[in-house]
Order: sequence, then C-alpha cells, then structure tokens
Amino acid sequence: MSSITSLSVQQLRKAAALKEKIQSLEKELAKLLGSTAAAAASPAPKKKFKMSAAAKAKISAAAKARWAKVRASKSAAKPAAKPAAKKARGKMSAAAKAKLSAKLKAIWAARRAAKK
Repeated sequence: MSSITSLSVQQLRKAAALKEKIQSLEKELAKLLGSTAAAAASPAPKKKFKMSAAAKAKISAAAKARWAKVRASKSAAKPAAKPAAKKARGKMSAAAKAKLSAKLKAIWAARRAAKK
C-alpha cells in the first residue's frame, strides 16, 4: 500500500469520494438495522469518577497525620545537631597573584608566537 504523501491529487480525490460513499452506506445500514451497527462502532464515553468532599477530607487528614509522624520521628532521632561550620577559603597573597599572572602571560605569549 502506498503512502498518502506519494499519492497524486487525482488519487486523493478518489480516496475522499470513496470514504464519503462508505460513510453514507454505513449510515444507511444503521438506519435499516435500527442503529445497532453505529452504536457498536463508537466506543462508550468514559465515566468520570467524582470523589465526595468527605472522602477528600478523610484522605487529606490521613496524609497530614502520616507526614506529622515522619517529622516527629526525624526530630526525635536527631537531638538538635549543630550544622558543620564552613571551612574558610584560603586567600591568595599579592605576591602569589603577581607570580601566577606573570607565568600565564608568558604562556599566552608563547602560544601567540607559535601561531605566527
């Protein structure tokens, strides 16, 4: 079977006409049979489940109780532990900065000279 994109305009028109003819014949058949074929062809719509307000409240209360229990067990397990102090970052001296700057300038000068 060929892809729809590879069909010519004439073939597409013929396909559309055939599809319309099939639909009209299906409608006619449904009228003759008392619309049993049409009902079988279309699926029944899904029913939406609605929860009552009381059920929602009950579920919410249970969830809050579970979380309260989890929080209580966490606070009982850790008796007021202090957070670890951050380690101070070392600062670079002015002499070290100058030395590093000079070294990098020499490296970049060498790279520029190698390109030429």
